[in-house]
Amino acid sequence: MTRVAVVGVGRMGRPMAGHIVRGGHDVAVFDADPALAAGVAAEVGARLLAEPADFADRDLVITMLPTSAIVAEALIGGGIAASLPEGALVVDMSSSNPAETLETARRLDERGIALVDAPVSGGVGGAVDGTLAIMLGGDDATVAPALPVLETMSRVIFRTGPVGSGHAMKALNNVVAGAATLACFEALAAGRAYGLDERTMIDIWNHSTARSFVTENVMANHVATHTFDSGFPLPLYAKDVGVADALVRAAGVDAPVVAEVARGFAAALAELGDVDHTRLWDLRAAAGQAAGPASPAKPASPAKHEGDAR
Repeated sequence: MTRVAVVGVGRMGRPMAGHIVRGGHDVAVFDADPALAAGVAAEVGARLLAEPADFADRDLVITMLPTSAIVAEALIGGGIAASLPEGALVVDMSSSNPAETLETARRLDERGIALVDAPVSGGVGGAVDGTLAIMLGGDDATVAPALPVLETMSRVIFRTGPVGSGHAMKALNNVVAGAATLACFEALAAGRAYGLDERTMIDIWNHSTARSFVTENVMANHVATHTFDSGFPLPLYAKDVGVADALVRAAGVDAPVVAEVARGFAAALAELGDVDHTRLWDLRAAAGQAAGPASPAKPASPAKHEGDAR
């Protein structure tokens, strides 16, 4: 049984802590909002950590926080690392900047504490269901103590390489999903001009080659229903695709699509602020309405490859 501390028990951290408890581990929770932490502790059957000194008996710390800067501040600036026993392991499951992850790992190593990165994909639904996909960066010996804990909340764990590679993979994953998200909203707005119904378009995508997690989950469950409650805030999405843009530029890769996705999310954030990312539809729908109905172009002559239904 591992003595685990979960730092950050919001919409993702709360169900994750519950899965770890049910997996038979000794779990304690900590949050910048003490009342939230107390409520989660009572709900999932965990201990409450009230201050950094309470971490003295924890073997493994899981962080699920908004940014890598907040992770570093909680661990080092906030005093958690100073209270941990030598040999403790930190698993950063946040969507962090890999360069900042490496710097935090270096600073923790000076204190005899190891860090691995294990960001997740699957959203709030995956956290609740215990079916998250985990991208785990770190060497075999270092990650070994974390695996039984991570397995309580995941359907698959991918070993991505050294520390920092998990966070790089998460940013690149999210920029691909972000591209699909922007494309869906733009297509929905254009479809209105041709008399297409949103739900019909989404249903067709989900039975055609456009099908993806974005169409099946985000569009079908949160946009077509007009609930706009995916649980993934626009500021965090914009941060992730911005990290991805910086990564590809640092790698010297010509990536105009990635750059445009980052620009699109940054512009939406400036316009909409701290809302669920599905509220991007507000901007696209307004643009579509402003444009008014279009006149379909005259059909071209039949294509030679009419059977190509990719």
